[in-house]
Amino acid sequence: MVRCGAAVLRKYSNFIDDLRVYVRGGTGGMGYPNLGGEGGRGGDVWFVARERTTLKSIREKYPQKRFVAGAGANSSVKALKGEKGKDCEVHVPLGISVLDDDGKQIGELNAVGERFLAARGGLGGSLATNFLPCKGQRRTVHLDLKLIADVGLVGFPNAGKSSLLSKISHAKPEIANYAFTTIQPELGKIMYADYKQISVADLPGLIEGAHANKGMGHKFLKHVERTKQLLLVVDISGFQLSMKTQFRTAFETILLLTKELELYKEELVTKPALLAINKMDLPCAKDNLDELMTQLENPQDFFHLLEEEMIPENTLEFREVIPISTYTGEGIEELKTCLRKSIDEQAEQVNEEYRKKKLLLLQTSK
Repeated sequence: MVRCGAAVLRKYSNFIDDLRVYVRGGTGGMGYPNLGGEGGRGGDVWFVARERTTLKSIREKYPQKRFVAGAGANSSVKALKGEKGKDCEVHVPLGISVLDDDGKQIGELNAVGERFLAARGGLGGSLATNFLPCKGQRRTVHLDLKLIADVGLVGFPNAGKSSLLSKISHAKPEIANYAFTTIQPELGKIMYADYKQISVADLPGLIEGAHANKGMGHKFLKHVERTKQLLLVVDISGFQLSMKTQFRTAFETILLLTKELELYKEELVTKPALLAINKMDLPCAKDNLDELMTQLENPQDFFHLLEEEMIPENTLEFREVIPISTYTGEGIEELKTCLRKSIDEQAEQVNEEYRKKKLLLLQTSK
């Protein structure tokens, strides 16, 4: 068994996951009509993915949120071909989608060093333009962050996600004994004895109708897209958001969570998933767990108990089901071990698929 050490949490206050910025390519340089000289092209504005960068740091460093590239050099007797203007590089976090003002995605940056041309510089003056320079491209774009993490914690409010994060890390997130929901993502890392680290994102809590953008809605669901695996956290005693809403059993809660993910984007329910059954210290928890495990073995046998709109097209296949108590610490070490095993297995599967693809390319090239 892998021994798990303490976890280190990196907490970002005033979390920002969307930033609107203005970008403008540089104006081209003037041409030189007498000798047919061409002005230099204006510089370009590039977004470049870098680690240890946040949208908050961009806003603090560039409060005007304006990025303008340099103008191209004019053509002259000494230099008939003017030099290109200086490019403007903006370092952005990994997991950024670039959207235009209409909300259409025009780019994406997921890996370190990836680049996106945000605004192209204008052409320099030449015979084709009567030696007059062209202005650079200018537009307003949105930098939309979708977290990249190994594991995303998914659950309804008060399921115990924040408490769980506090158990696997040194974090002290806000915890309440009512239907409280985290309003901004918390990022943490579990560090193991062999220095292996697993990043965990505690995401804002779902509510019924999140796929239709109720509550945190899409703000939550977009972050789920950029996690490698899901960890559903469910209260064994069931869930009720308020006196005005219907009580849901643990089994119903799992189906509702699955349904919300599926309605937002079907691919989300194909992610590797684990299930943490929380609050096992409560009375009747053992009996409730036995009933839940029976329901999970053959969920279709119990669909008749539910409203049709609650039933997902595809049920989640859980790699592990781990009973825990964030109050007593029961099952926490086992959960860490299961997360490590699942992440390692997924990494090995990805590597194996990559090796097979490379081998196939070599074979076909021969």
